[in-house]
Amino acid sequence: MFGAIFGDIIGSYYEVHCTKDYNFPLQKESTFTDDSVMTAAVCKTILDDPSDISFWSVRRRACDYAAKYRQFYSWFPNAGFGQMFSKWAKDHTARFYKSYANGGAMRVVPIGWAYNSLEQVMLQTKASCLPSHGDKDAIRFAQCVSMAVFLARNGESKESIRKQLEKRFKTDLSASLSELRQRHVFDCRASYSVPAAIIAFLWSDDYESAVRNAVSLGGDADTEACIAGGIAEAFYGEIPDNIRKFCYSRLDVSLKSVVNEFCEKYK
Repeated sequence: MFGAIFGDIIGSYYEVHCTKDYNFPLQKESTFTDDSVMTAAVCKTILDDPSDISFWSVRRRACDYAAKYRQFYSWFPNAGFGQMFSKWAKDHTARFYKSYANGGAMRVVPIGWAYNSLEQVMLQTKASCLPSHGDKDAIRFAQCVSMAVFLARNGESKESIRKQLEKRFKTDLSASLSELRQRHVFDCRASYSVPAAIIAFLWSDDYESAVRNAVSLGGDADTEACIAGGIAEAFYGEIPDNIRKFCYSRLDVSLKSVVNEFCEKYK
């Protein structure tokens, strides 16, 4: 979980100051954003009720996620949330809406850790998306992220992860990092940014290189680094001490508490 959150923190500065430089410096202005807040909200939803769900209870489970999203938003309303999400979160009578952006994918790393069957990972991911990111592509690519985490933590190779994701989600993950970097721009559509984040992981050698790959694409840096970092932690199992120290001090104590509790239970 901290792999995702630390990616968010490192990428936060470069969401605005986009870079194509792999050797970018860590910036003192870096901070957690809505990616971290919503990741913690998913952690808390699962901690409060880790029960499996069925196909028929997905929408009921979605209401649990929605309640936590609104609660955590109310604590950190200035963490960089989009206008549409903020409008939804402040209106407790608002119905679910179908954003196609990557906000559903950025928060699902905990689901890939918490559940021990791929079927359950897929169902929980769909439920987690429905309140605010119910577009079919937003759900599909959020499931792509949670499945990657699930496979990584269960010892699958990168080639196996790539092939399984390509087959299930009909997406191309074969681009080289250098090729992708040349043409990549800021675009928060899930269908555009999630494959790029996964490719950043696939071309990595360790946790730090996965995050650096994602940020140096020059796109939606915090979210792409959050996704790449979350998968990388599940795959490599280690985060360098210098990154842990840099990022941990920038995370709110209440978010630390939730994520630490989650990690104690599921890692």
